[in-house]
Amino acid sequence: MISHPSRHCTVELQALPSRIGQVRRIVSAHLRYWHLDPLIDRAALGVTELLTNVHQHAQPDKLCTVELELLLDRLTVSVRDHDPRLPVVEDMGEIAPLATEGRGLAMVAAMSESWGARPDGERGKVVWFTLPTAGGPVTVPTRVP
Repeated sequence: MISHPSRHCTVELQALPSRIGQVRRIVSAHLRYWHLDPLIDRAALGVTELLTNVHQHAQPDKLCTVELELLLDRLTVSVRDHDPRLPVVEDMGEIAPLATEGRGLAMVAAMSESWGARPDGERGKVVWFTLPTAGGPVTVPTRVP
């Protein structure tokens, strides 16, 4: 299910590799619609990393919800899943130079303004990051494409 109120987008999915690419395209299209083209690469990278973590680590299932929320001069991207375990950021000095895992949250932290994770009651957790919009408050179209 996808909902598109003027400053909010929610996508529910199972975090499988084929779905991750689809969500990245949805995020990119929605940011284009909101005239936030400069944020597309960072938002797509961040959501890819968070969904990959759900795919690799979330128990008992891979069901999750991706949310985009635009509030004044901040875009918040969050991923909610059913696994209550909070993510752990790896110490970059302890990751082997050619390792293919362990850098995702560090990349999210490096490319975002802020990020975090919080328990979501008995429903799991939410991992999120924020990106500043370029020129202060954004005027969002009132009609959905």
